[in-house]
Amino acid sequence: MHPESCPKWQIVNFHYAAEGNRPPIHLTWYHGDKRPAEFAEKNLPKWDDGSLFVGDKGMLLASYGGHKLWPEEDFKDYQRPPKTIPKSIGHHNEWIKACKDGSPTTCNFQYSGALAETVLLGNVAYRSGKKISWDPKTGTTGDTEADQFLKREYRKGWEL
Repeated sequence: MHPESCPKWQIVNFHYAAEGNRPPIHLTWYHGDKRPAEFAEKNLPKWDDGSLFVGDKGMLLASYGGHKLWPEEDFKDYQRPPKTIPKSIGHHNEWIKACKDGSPTTCNFQYSGALAETVLLGNVAYRSGKKISWDPKTGTTGDTEADQFLKREYRKGWEL
């Protein structure tokens, strides 16, 4: 295990409790060159990066470059909902525009912060060598061994 980085690949399972009318959610994160079994078992098309959502009636492959409902035959008559999110001008251009005029980016921190926190907690579990539970209100796992990976001590003069 490298003391400062994640492994070349990992598979992390996240479990979210039911909330209100929403049932529990199981999310699996694949990092590196590992792919979900569905790619081989369901003869999915080559897909370099992005997300695979697996439902009871089919799957959605999605990335910045496009999306595909699978199996295609089952969704040939599917009517897409109207577009509600404006097309991105690109990460770099969005960032420059936000710096210049204060406009929000498509993947602003309110969205991207929670996503980054989630996948980084996979690294905390990996480095601590155990299953963890996260309390977003307190910002802790409640486990001293795991919590040591949540923060670092900065050199004098470099504190945040």
